[in-house]
Amino acid sequence: MKIAISVPDAVFQDVKRAAEEQKRSRSEIFVEAVKAYLEKIESRRLLQALNEAYSEPETEEEKATRAAAFELYKRTVLEREK
Repeated sequence: MKIAISVPDAVFQDVKRAAEEQKRSRSEIFVEAVKAYLEKIESRRLLQALNEAYSEPETEEEKATRAAAFELYKRTVLEREK
């Protein structure tokens, strides 16, 4: 799909230079930049969701589950390493 966008002259010159150096089109440079930007936004959204999920204190059930999992890990993995 073709679109028309406005970019500052300095940005255009930087993109043009990068495209020439990498033997790629300006469009490829812009597409790559937009994809990276969108991935960054998604990463921030996921990080925020994780921070919200883990910001609440553990329940007693979660603490017990974690402790049981660690005990199982000690018995099955750490004992084999001795």
